[in-house]
Amino acid sequence: MRVLIAPDSFKGTASATAVADALAAGWLAVRPGDQVTRLPLADGGEGTLDVLAATVPGARWHRARVTGPGGAPVTSRWLELPGRTAVTELARSSGLPLLARPDPMGAQTTGLGEVLGRVLDAGAGRILVGLGGSAATDGGTGALAALGARFLDATGEPLRPGGGALAGLARADLSQLRPPPEGGVTCLTDVTAPLLGPRGAAAVFGPQKGADRAQIARLETGLARLTALLGGDPAAPGAGAAGGTGYGLAAAWGAALTPGAAELSRLAGLDRALAGADLVITGEGRFDATSLTGKTCGTVLAAAAAAGVPVALVAGQIIGTQPGIARIVSLAALAGGTAAAQAAPRRWLRLAGRQLARGTAAGMR
Repeated sequence: MRVLIAPDSFKGTASATAVADALAAGWLAVRPGDQVTRLPLADGGEGTLDVLAATVPGARWHRARVTGPGGAPVTSRWLELPGRTAVTELARSSGLPLLARPDPMGAQTTGLGEVLGRVLDAGAGRILVGLGGSAATDGGTGALAALGARFLDATGEPLRPGGGALAGLARADLSQLRPPPEGGVTCLTDVTAPLLGPRGAAAVFGPQKGADRAQIARLETGLARLTALLGGDPAAPGAGAAGGTGYGLAAAWGAALTPGAAELSRLAGLDRALAGADLVITGEGRFDATSLTGKTCGTVLAAAAAAGVPVALVAGQIIGTQPGIARIVSLAALAGGTAAAQAAPRRWLRLAGRQLARGTAAGMR
């Protein structure tokens, strides 16, 4: 039997590579003669670079010392792919875990812009930017400022970093903004949220970054002022990704916004891998209705259905059901609770792999 294991990370507990390895170990412990292929995936957020490094031949790592989301230096990394394509991951330079404590008003995306500058200096012909896990809600102004843009108050002074300052924005000067590479810039978004409104960057994701109701209102005001100066399409799906960084890079730098899971699955070769598979196993930390809105599991489910390959799903938690999935395994159910599953995810993933091998192989030959 030919089994393809193509999961996302179980965020905060196990990387996509670790998930794939644990599921494979469990499966092979029961059926050692099967052909098991691991294809870890991502959706543009945490783990994007690791997935591409593991699946794209010739990928090369680069390091960059940049300004972190709180202003202190951090060491980030970016990936060079064959064909002069560079891939950056916002979470590595401007991510929420890089802060000792959340700073919803002052956190900045400056580090992302500094990484992009290094990428341009290295001669990249095309850039992919993985958006997800941002600490900031600054509309990408920190990144754009690092690339030469100026965001000024009514007196002509540069705004201080962070989304909280955007409420005082009076003028945007893009005259010194470095141009994008000739092959363009693509933002890999892990959400479809617009920039503004009740489904937007401040309202939905601000609380996750520590913002209270008053701070959310101020962040929303600042983002609205930014749109009045930059134009663009704040309602575009993904414009609200990474605290509005999707919008900022699209409006000021001409970046295209695209669902990250679909693009990363294409780069990793999901369709080719499915062509020779008898079963695909996918998974993520929490599977619910949002999993089908551009995320990795939904992308794998759709691709498998098109290829006629049955699917098994493994997730830490499963909320609701999805027609068309051959087998579903919840780690929380196996472990007797979510906390127990999160405490030892690889143990329960291996057990899930063993359970799937025992229970599904006979009916899927």
